[in-house]
Amino acid sequence: MKRIQVVCAVLRSGDRVLAVERGYGEFKGGWEFPGGKVELGESPEEAIRREIMEELGIAIRIEERLGRVEHDYPSFRLSMDCFLAEPLAAPSFKEALDHRLLRAEELGSVDFLPADRKILPWIVQALGRRS
Repeated sequence: MKRIQVVCAVLRSGDRVLAVERGYGEFKGGWEFPGGKVELGESPEEAIRREIMEELGIAIRIEERLGRVEHDYPSFRLSMDCFLAEPLAAPSFKEALDHRLLRAEELGSVDFLPADRKILPWIVQALGRRS
């Protein structure tokens, strides 16, 4: 099975995190945390900074690595490194159909893609440490 290495950023603003509705590709319309593929020779930290700049037009400050999720989709295995980060400016949404800032108790209000669902407990825990 093909393996794809990606990164995602849980962008925190106070007690809320940013979720985006995917605007392209096989999973268009699904909700996720912004990010994308790691390029050859890139560290996960370099990849997430680049992806957020490309997708949202902003720099970020990484607060912590939340962990790595492995998820088998029908045609590939996804390996996703997840980071809690602070946006250093207001994002512009170039690729997303929609976006929402969600509190921990609101994370269940959107239909996250399966791999992103797996990190929800980490997010609740991280937000709890910062309240």
